[in-house]
Amino acid sequence: MTKGGPRVRYVAIGDSFTEGVGDVLPDGSFRGWADLVAAGLSAALSERGEPLEYANLAIRGRLLRPIVTDQLDAALALDPAPDLLTLNGGGNDMLRPGVHLDGLLELTEHAINRCVAAGVRIVLLSGADPTAQLPLGRFVHRRAAYLTAGLADLCAKHSVTLVNVFGDEEIRNPAYWTSDRLHLNSLGHQRVAGLVLHGLGFGALPEAAAAAPLTANTRGLLKDARYYCEHVLPWINRRVRGTSSGDNRAAKHTVWQSIAPAESTTTG
Repeated sequence: MTKGGPRVRYVAIGDSFTEGVGDVLPDGSFRGWADLVAAGLSAALSERGEPLEYANLAIRGRLLRPIVTDQLDAALALDPAPDLLTLNGGGNDMLRPGVHLDGLLELTEHAINRCVAAGVRIVLLSGADPTAQLPLGRFVHRRAAYLTAGLADLCAKHSVTLVNVFGDEEIRNPAYWTSDRLHLNSLGHQRVAGLVLHGLGFGALPEAAAAAPLTANTRGLLKDARYYCEHVLPWINRRVRGTSSGDNRAAKHTVWQSIAPAESTTTG
């Protein structure tokens, strides 16, 4: 690799999806699709002699407004400035009553305008679709479909890349998801990374998993009861208390990190 080539800087902002929750490394930390995208970009750019630096400011539980204010402020304030920014948000908003979907789209368009004004390429992601497995899933699906359609319109309007993970039927298979039915597992994050790299022009669309055939998780009264006790009730308790899974948590990569081409990125 030519060490003197221009550096490319990529920053990711968002919630648990972008933080990498569900993609657990042996040391218990989380990796996730954005880390995998950084590794893939580094490998591709190294052929041009362009080193990659990466930051990830996503924090689980965040609503869209703090993502496109606090996180975006921090991303655009990085020194040197980023070249590429990925944004996903709104998933936590859609799980709350009374969410204003058009308001989420307005916040997203504001983020697009800020990035364009700063000369930063922004790539939007719609979240993967877990709703077939969720309580009140059909209701949430309608909200997510509306938001994704709105994102597509915004991207067309502003000539911004949209990676439509919500529209990817393959990733809806329960085998791509963790036991909480809301977060992707390692296989799911790998697929999202492939979709993003393809959207950026690096590589073909990822194929279906070539391992054992992916089949729906078995469901039963006992398993569903355990699911509600372990995942749904704690979520309800947090809503009642007005707390978040991301309270008192810091982002995992708040400053630029050099990503070696052959390196498998990990949390720091």
